[in-house]
Amino acid sequence: MGGVGARFGRVEPRRRVGLFLLGLLAGLPRANCWTIAEHAGETTPDGMQNLLSRAVWDADAVRDDFVTTLWITSVSPVRCWWWMRPVI
Repeated sequence: MGGVGARFGRVEPRRRVGLFLLGLLAGLPRANCWTIAEHAGETTPDGMQNLLSRAVWDADAVRDDFVTTLWITSVSPVRCWWWMRPVI
């Protein structure tokens, strides 16, 4: 979250997007606002739905920040080239 935190002007959406991402990465059988909210310890999906529908943030910029962060921290060139190799 350190890389994308600046994309959110308020602390509430910044905190909620962190919980949302943890829910997406948790391997839930169904990843929707209800299950992600339950995983985050919330009683209703209202906060997650508000994040996705009404909160003001640049989704493309956040996506680009995550891709950059993942590329720098966890993707080695060897794995990247192996994944991109042509199938014979």
